[in-house]
Amino acid sequence: MWAIIKKEFKSYFATPIGYIFIGVFLIAFSVAFYFTVISSGNVKFENIYCTLPSILALAFVIPLLTMRSFAEERKTGTEQLLLTSPLSITKVVIGKFIAALSIILITEICTFMYFAIICHYGMPDIKTTICTMLGFILFCMVYISFGIFASSITENQIIAGVISIGFFIITWVLPDFNPNLNGMSFINMFYGYTQGQIDIADTVTFITFTITCIILTITLMQRRKSVK
Repeated sequence: MWAIIKKEFKSYFATPIGYIFIGVFLIAFSVAFYFTVISSGNVKFENIYCTLPSILALAFVIPLLTMRSFAEERKTGTEQLLLTSPLSITKVVIGKFIAALSIILITEICTFMYFAIICHYGMPDIKTTICTMLGFILFCMVYISFGIFASSITENQIIAGVISIGFFIITWVLPDFNPNLNGMSFINMFYGYTQGQIDIADTVTFITFTITCIILTITLMQRRKSVK
């Protein structure tokens, strides 16, 4: 599995994808930092993560990480190598998931420079900051796992990306149409973490959905392998 993680991780930086993801998110984060910290004069680091620029950046850049996971393999014909390799499909899928998640972790580490700036002017709440960053990781895990699943059902990267973006936006706006669907909004669940609260039910939902998408992807790829 380490070979898959290493290969996928390197591929993100062998192409512009990794740099674009980190760059676009940090630009959005900088805009959010200006309006939520500098303009307002507060020292709440957690607010930067849940502003519109940061959320919109995630909606469009996470698909960049995931849309090529399996779609590109199918289009170029290298999927055959994966299906016939000694590595199990489970290790391949999990390896791709971990590689994409590692880009998220690198991006999150980069945001510490904003935290350092805030600390220069005041003392942000450490507990809330930790909860926010944990929630951010769980939140991204959901969309990475779904994005990889979307990539496994098509050989067109653009279609996989559109499916991921559509899923992101639909789950975002559902509560606006029906408040009873609030429990299906991952963004609303994430907002709870930015308040310094770790809801066990939300945490379980994040993890369960992530595992479900990974299992669905593994099942789909295994069926494709048996057909081959």
